[in-house]
Amino acid sequence: MRQNSVEIQNLVELRQFVSRTLCQINDFEEGIFQVTERVLLKCGECCGILFCLHGPRSVRLTAVWETITNSINFYDSTGEKIQKTILPLPVAVKE
Repeated sequence: MRQNSVEIQNLVELRQFVSRTLCQINDFEEGIFQVTERVLLKCGECCGILFCLHGPRSVRLTAVWETITNSINFYDSTGEKIQKTILPLPVAVKE
């Protein structure tokens, strides 16, 4: 599993980074496949966002941004964690 660090300022940059990284890891062309997201709640409070890239032949690749650890975990189509990115600065979730 690879681990790296990147500075992301806001939710738009977070979305772009996740989409770009999922495409790069899997050799997909950027911007071709849809990326959906779902806010994760714990006790009614946002604790992260689940991103899902819907690739060819029903392939689904996911990433989870965790607010507590301020990191993004990337998973392959089998659910195995393949990369972790640490965000040294908090991400502003307001657009």
